[in-house]
Order: sequence, then structure tokens, then C-alpha cells
Amino acid sequence: MEEHIPVLLHETVDSLPDFPKGIYVDCTVGRGGHSAYLCATKPIGHLYAFDQDQEAIEKASKRLEENASRITFIHQNFVHLQEALHSYDVHEVAGIMMDLGVSSPQFDEKERGFSYRMDARLDMRMDRRQSLSAYEIVNQYDLPSLTKIFREYGEEPYAYEIAKQIVKEREKQPIETTFQLVDVIKKALPMKVLKKKGHPAKQVFQAIRIAVNDELHVLEEALQEALSLLQVGGRLAVISFHSLEDRIVKHAFLKASTKKPTPRGLPTLVEDEPSYRLVNRHPILADEDEQIKNPRSKSAKLRVIERIKKGCEER
Repeated sequence: MEEHIPVLLHETVDSLPDFPKGIYVDCTVGRGGHSAYLCATKPIGHLYAFDQDQEAIEKASKRLEENASRITFIHQNFVHLQEALHSYDVHEVAGIMMDLGVSSPQFDEKERGFSYRMDARLDMRMDRRQSLSAYEIVNQYDLPSLTKIFREYGEEPYAYEIAKQIVKEREKQPIETTFQLVDVIKKALPMKVLKKKGHPAKQVFQAIRIAVNDELHVLEEALQEALSLLQVGGRLAVISFHSLEDRIVKHAFLKASTKKPTPRGLPTLVEDEPSYRLVNRHPILADEDEQIKNPRSKSAKLRVIERIKKGCEER
């Protein structure tokens, strides 16, 4: 198995402020790459590291063992960010990182059922404690629901055709494995699509994974909680890997950093001024060298926002 390489490592961690004894949060600790660099380069007081994948927590804790006294691992989805931190009496933080999507090790672990390149039971759960998996979605969701998932979460042009083929095939027998699903997807697609570069099942697998883990709704909720937790001068850095995620991050950051419209003829009030500013107006991308070393970084986009003042309601 290849070594896990953190995406946009320096760009992400270096974008966070150097607050002596500051509190930092890694919302998606994964295998601990970003957190390890953070501990090595920032004067942190404490780091709270979240992950809904217990295996990720276990591996990250080993990697970060020398910093154990400064780290608290939290086995939860980062949608519970605020509630979890409040339970530790933490109400504001210096820096927050989010590395979205599935980590490379999760794709590499055949039995997790994330990859269309390895045969395994359909699963795709980031948190194995939850009951809903890819198997239930593929075998139990009706035609309109499957079509909507493939169209909205995968931006799949042949969403209806693929959903219809799935419903047809599962009437004969359940679709249990990743390779079975790939075969069904291929049956639904015209030859001109199958001949194109790239795997024909990529968008559908992405869509199912997003649905299983409720990723987009979770992201929307977590961004608002993360923004509210930042202290003045604190920053939130988010790495996204597909257009749906990036669009949500972009819109949330723009809304937070844009002043409220003032009726014509009236002065702008202090409370109408934004509490945040965009650190980078355009997303930061991986350079050519990183893209060669780590192909996963080709689709990565980093956006960073900084809190510049408290809102009136927080004073």
C-alpha cells in the first residue's frame, strides 16, 4: 500500500495563524498528516482532532504519539463540532482545518467498498457505526430517488438510465458488490461513453458515497459552526475535491465576508460590516510537482477565511 500523502500540506497549515498556546482543530484528522505538520510548526496549546472513522483515529494517534499530551481525539463527525468542543469548555479557536472527502487509505482498503477498482461488498460508510450503507441505497431506493442522487451528487448525465438499469437488475438478484454495480452501470451507458477516458462508474460511486455519508448537508452545517467558533484573527482552511463541495465552501465564505446591503440614502452601520474576510479570493491549487507526486491533489482546492471582528450578538 502506498504511503498516504497529505494534500496541500504546507499551503493549508501555513495559512493558519501562529497563536501562542492557541487552540486548533483538525475536523478530518485522517492519518494525521496535516496535524503532525501543525504540531511541528505552530505554537499550539491544544489540538482537537475529529474523525468519524475509528481506524483513522487509531492510526493518527500512533503517528502523533509524541504530541499526545497536546491532542484530544474525538471519534465523531465534524457536524457535531460545536457541541463536542463545548463539552471540553472550548468556545473559540485559533485555527480550523477541513480536508473533505474520502482519504486515500479508505479507498485503498478493499473491504470498505469505496473503490470501483477493487471488488468488495458495497459499503462506503465513513463511520461504521451507522446502519445505512451503499448496499441499502443501491438495493432499496426507488427509481426517482436513485436518479436524483446520481444527477445531483454525481452530476451524471445518464442518471435515469443507470438508475433504471439498477432497478431492473436487482429484481433478478441483489447487487451486492462493487464490481457487480460497475457491470450494471456499464450496461446502462452507450458505447461512446464507455470509450471515453476515465472510469464510467466514477460519478455514480461518488454520488452514492455522498448520499451514504450525507456529506453535503454535513458540510453546510459544519462550516457555519466552524465560522462561529473562530476567535478574532482565527482562520478556517478547507480543502475540497469536487465542484459540489467547493461550491458550498465558496458560497458560505462569500456570504460571511460580504457586508449586508444598506438601503439607499442610509449610512452603513458597524453591524452591517462583515465579521470575516477572504484570505484568498481564488482557490489555491496544488503545484505541478505535487500533482505529479500525488495525483489525488489534481482536483484539490483550498479556500481560507479569517475572522476580523466579533458580531454584535457575540459582544
